[in-house]
Amino acid sequence: MSFFSIFRRRFFSKEEEKLIVGAIRSAELGTSGEIRVHFSKVLVNNVMEDAHLTFTKLKMQETERRNGVLIYIVPSSKQFAIIGDEGFHQIAGDDFWQSVKEKMLSYFKDGRFVEGITKGIEEVGVILKKHYPRENNDINELNDEISYGE
Repeated sequence: MSFFSIFRRRFFSKEEEKLIVGAIRSAELGTSGEIRVHFSKVLVNNVMEDAHLTFTKLKMQETERRNGVLIYIVPSSKQFAIIGDEGFHQIAGDDFWQSVKEKMLSYFKDGRFVEGITKGIEEVGVILKKHYPRENNDINELNDEISYGE
């Protein structure tokens, strides 16, 4: 059974959610950057457009340093996207996004879904820590919990 088939019936168990949220919190240690994971039930437009709409809906563009990153997954259409705000995208560039997406997909194909998502989070965290180190007055600007919706 594929990654996306499983998510048609359910998203994550509580234990799996804890692993993903833990990866987000770990990746955000030492950086002012923010990472979110969002699951959508359906694809409305195309995966990139929907990811950008969700990015805005989650107010990820409101971080002080414009360094938020969204991992957006639509199980029903077997698609996902990784996007970053303008500050992060200028540093990372298109090749970074493609590289992370390919690594995640390799885990998904092996049925290692949580590992694929956490690997993507870890990869993003490395870049965030390098270019956006945590400062004394940094706060966690965005919720670390997985979000679900349309």
